[in-house]
Amino acid sequence: MSLKPLAMRDVLLERIWQAMAEDENIFFTTADFGSPVLDKIRSDFPNRFVNVGIAEQNLINVSAGLALEGYTVFAYAIAPFITMRCYEQIRVSLALLSEVRPMNINLIGVGAGYSYVVSGPTHQCYEDITLMRTLPNFKVLSPSDHVCSGEFFDLCINTKGPKYLRLDAQVLPIIYKNTLPNLDMGFHVHHNDGGVCLIATGYMLHTALAVAEKLRASGYLVGVIDLFNISNFDADKLQAEIEAYSGIVTLEEGFRGRGGVDAMFFEFISRRNLNTRMLNIGVEAAYHFELGSRVELHELVGIGPESVQQSVTLFIQQLSD
Repeated sequence: MSLKPLAMRDVLLERIWQAMAEDENIFFTTADFGSPVLDKIRSDFPNRFVNVGIAEQNLINVSAGLALEGYTVFAYAIAPFITMRCYEQIRVSLALLSEVRPMNINLIGVGAGYSYVVSGPTHQCYEDITLMRTLPNFKVLSPSDHVCSGEFFDLCINTKGPKYLRLDAQVLPIIYKNTLPNLDMGFHVHHNDGGVCLIATGYMLHTALAVAEKLRASGYLVGVIDLFNISNFDADKLQAEIEAYSGIVTLEEGFRGRGGVDAMFFEFISRRNLNTRMLNIGVEAAYHFELGSRVELHELVGIGPESVQQSVTLFIQQLSD
């Protein structure tokens, strides 16, 4: 396990490159999107590599055809383009067709949330969780560091059906230094201190851990859960974790109140009749064109560390009233 933070995509692509040398059943497709590791895949396995150009709709249909022929396919593009630009093709050729035909296809979207911080809202991705989790048969995977991203390779190889991996474009600090994420559960408990639990996915886990540390230093009881498998977590075990808290706070780098992780937990609490209060923290539903660091933009839209700490503190105080 590397002790140096690495790019999520490079770690996952490295695993794919290594496996392609031994497994001739793996095929890689891309929509004119590169990386140093991808150069090795293209060079070493030219017969199992296709660059369709800037044509994500074609990327999905070509990948679906290869998957129907029995290949395990990895399709690679920028996150907003591999989800929104070709959504109908994903719905028909992957979600719908996988209902009746076995296939193993893995969409790798790089640039979740505000990853491409200087590129503006066209390249930033606030909607992908909502869009992809609404599709039947799709698994939505959202790692918080390169260790978790690399671990997803085995899940992709060994699990049939279409999947969407939403990777951060930035090199993030390592969270899983001394342990590995529990892929069987679909979530990982980092702190179970009681009180209020912060449930985060992707980049927002870093914010949750930082905020929890400050709140605990102020005397509050705060737990943290990394929900990295948004669609296929162990519901019974997650319920058991949630029931130990008086309230939960969901954190996502996506639009708040627009069908993302927050909507999933509202339904989860309702269907399971849990006596749990909930606060949902996400991006206020508007597009912004300001430039700045990721932290600055996060504070602007209400999901930065200071904003989150203030919101969670107020929530804790309301629970005790």
